[in-house]
Amino acid sequence: MIKGLHHNAYRCRDSEETREFYEDFLGLPLASSLGIKEANALHTFYELGNSSYLAFFEAPNMPFEFKRQADFDLHIALEVDEPTLLSMFAKGKERGIETRGVADHGMVHSIYFRDPNGYVIELTAKRPGHDQAMDPKTNGARAILDQWQAEKARE
Repeated sequence: MIKGLHHNAYRCRDSEETREFYEDFLGLPLASSLGIKEANALHTFYELGNSSYLAFFEAPNMPFEFKRQADFDLHIALEVDEPTLLSMFAKGKERGIETRGVADHGMVHSIYFRDPNGYVIELTAKRPGHDQAMDPKTNGARAILDQWQAEKARE
């Protein structure tokens, strides 16, 4: 049985530049670095605080297209409390990092940054009603998905 998320891994252009963003700016401690000699790659892990990690691979000799990701294409959402959300918003603006928000999504407030690799990083703070909105027993998630599929089929 799946117990939870250990890590998500993404490519990075430069491991130190990536470390500066995730450790120095976001405050995620560098937990581990693993050199993979046969692939000439470095695998780094940043601790999320719940026994899971955000990880990156730098593999300079393996082609990879880095492109600016749109929010709907790919983003990484990390949970914070509301005071941290607001202080990180100010910190991002102060450091000249692309910073957007605060967006009110009803169940969460969110801000968005772009990391050095082009990935969108969302910091999100739960709002009252979050747990109910995420409860599939009462939120109609399956019915909404089924309706979406039916409407797509009609188009």
